[in-house]
Formats: sequence, structure tokens, C-alpha cells
Amino acid sequence: MPDEPATPLSPARRPRDEYGRPLPDGAPTRLVLPDFDAMTMDEAHAEAIRLFDAGNYFGAHEAWETCWALSKDSHEEEFFKGLAQLGAGYTHWMRGNPLGVVHLLDRALARIGLMGSPYGGIDVDAFIAHAAEVRALAQQALDRGKPLPDLSKRSVPLAAD
Repeated sequence: MPDEPATPLSPARRPRDEYGRPLPDGAPTRLVLPDFDAMTMDEAHAEAIRLFDAGNYFGAHEAWETCWALSKDSHEEEFFKGLAQLGAGYTHWMRGNPLGVVHLLDRALARIGLMGSPYGGIDVDAFIAHAAEVRALAQQALDRGKPLPDLSKRSVPLAAD
């Protein structure tokens, strides 16, 4: 019927810009991500690390959010929730939102170290140190009313074998 509103696309299928912001239905997507829901937790975690290393923080957030969903009610739930929040915090950096960076990294930093270091193939202590630096830079920008500087890209620090 012509008077009925169009059914919105599901969040996973909605077109997005390169920073993960939703675009209007029908707009071409500028962000193509794998189907994380079809992956195992290990596959999604590995993909999150790859995406983070490539500077695709929204993609990393989405992949770690899948890990979080798959780890519900397990001992790993808070770890993956923290990693998802960390990816979201870095996404807010790319979007120029220092307040979002500070809030999300505060939450992430409170969670990702709970399992100890190393964990999940990550040198968690080194990752926490880097995220704390990023959080401090965002807080400085917020306090001074200045825009966020360019973010120097760093890879997820992997645990030594």
C-alpha cells in the first residue's frame, strides 16, 4: 500500500558511512563488513583484531560485539564487552567526539583487564596502556574545547607465544 511507511532495514543491513554512522535507507553503503554472525567466536575475534589493525574501529567493534554476544553468561563476557566498547571508543575518535571517546574508553578500561594479561592472544597490559593514552588525549581535547588530533594508528598488541 502506498500510504504505509517503508520497513526500515535491520541495523546489520543498513547502509553506513566509513565510520559506521547509519545512512538513509536506499543510500549506497560506504562500509562493507563480513557477516560476523556466521563466524565462530575465535573467527570473529581474529577478524576484530585484523579490522582494528586496519583502522576500521567500527568493524572491530561489531566483531567484538559478536564475541560478547557469543560469550554471554560465561567468564569471558566482560572481556569481550570491554573490547567492543574499546572499538566503539576509537570509532568515536574517528567521528570527532571526544566525550564519547572518554566515556567508552573508561568503560572498556574497567573491563578488559579483568582476565589478566595476556588473554585472548592479546597483550592486554599493552593494550590498556595505549587505550589510556588515547583516553587522556581525548580528555585534553575536551577540557580545552579543541578538536581531536589525528589518531596515530597502532596495532592490537599481541601476546608473545
